[in-house]
Amino acid sequence: MVVRETERLIIRHFIPDDWEFLLRLLNEPTFIENIEDKGVRTRDQAIAYISHNLMGSYRVHGHGLYLVALRNPFVPRIPAGDTGRDTLVPIGMCGLLKRDHLQDIDLGYAFLPEYWGRGFALEAARAVLDYGRTVLGRREVFAIAAPGNERSIALLGKLGFVFSQLLPMPDGSGTVALYAARLAG
Repeated sequence: MVVRETERLIIRHFIPDDWEFLLRLLNEPTFIENIEDKGVRTRDQAIAYISHNLMGSYRVHGHGLYLVALRNPFVPRIPAGDTGRDTLVPIGMCGLLKRDHLQDIDLGYAFLPEYWGRGFALEAARAVLDYGRTVLGRREVFAIAAPGNERSIALLGKLGFVFSQLLPMPDGSGTVALYAARLAG
């Protein structure tokens, strides 16, 4: 299911066939360093992560992390019901999460390093926040970032997030910085 389309991106639900992309993204050193080592190392583990964690969030909460893919310039729109799997190039994920240790939903995102610095994360995050406001009726959204993750913190600033507080990680391994944003409209 396509959640949002922008000039350059398609943002859609993950499906089990996306396992190769997800496996690569979750094992990027920057993902492990700045987000978390999910321990997903095989095809079967990646499919299970998509089925239980990502698709499970869609079922339980009505939202979650979505696959972000570059638009094929020769395919103007993805038809309803089509995943675009054969025509799109996955570059990252972005979405709204409900984490057990936070009081409300938060914006999450991760992109392959070769797509950093081109505005894709900003474009995807704006589209997802618009989805949160217009479809989910959200007026406030949170985000967390590792305190030393300057790129992520800069992106949150461009999106209108402001620092709220430092929070302990649920596993006691350190702290994360909590940011908050009011969604206009």
